[in-house]
Amino acid sequence: MIAIRAATVRDARAIAEVHVASWRWAYRNTFPAAALDGLDVSERARTWSDRLGDDDPLTETLVADDDGAVVGFCGFGPSRDDDAPPGTAEVYAIYLREEAAGRGVGRALFTRANERLRALGYPRATLWVLESNERTRRFYQAAGWTADGARSAHHLGRAALPIVRYGVDLAVP
Repeated sequence: MIAIRAATVRDARAIAEVHVASWRWAYRNTFPAAALDGLDVSERARTWSDRLGDDDPLTETLVADDDGAVVGFCGFGPSRDDDAPPGTAEVYAIYLREEAAGRGVGRALFTRANERLRALGYPRATLWVLESNERTRRFYQAAGWTADGARSAHHLGRAALPIVRYGVDLAVP
């Protein structure tokens, strides 16, 4: 049974494992294999340990826990975009293990993240997604998020791929 819960520092390694594994399966036809092979779980675990140890009350990470195994996560907090109006949140990441995809885990995780963003008082939220990632873009659109016209690039190794920003008015559930 999947439970969505707040992540703790003890989840850092499991989140890092999901993070790396999800990039490797989701982007295997998008980014160069060498770049994906170069992703380091230990390095990500240190990063996640630092993030989860931060006491910022406006930043959270949720995990999808399948009987004690983390199979997905979603991190969010204040927007990092220079053009974001005050009070805008950003979904920094949402990733699943391949075996969790298509089972409603992502939907449950994203729904809970949107609920938490509302509870934290954010009136609006944004996120960035690879422009070529049609499956994920449909996922966000089904949740009521829309592309807002902003574009940038995501870099992994020497690869730089276009990303687009999506947003949602959190006052409307």
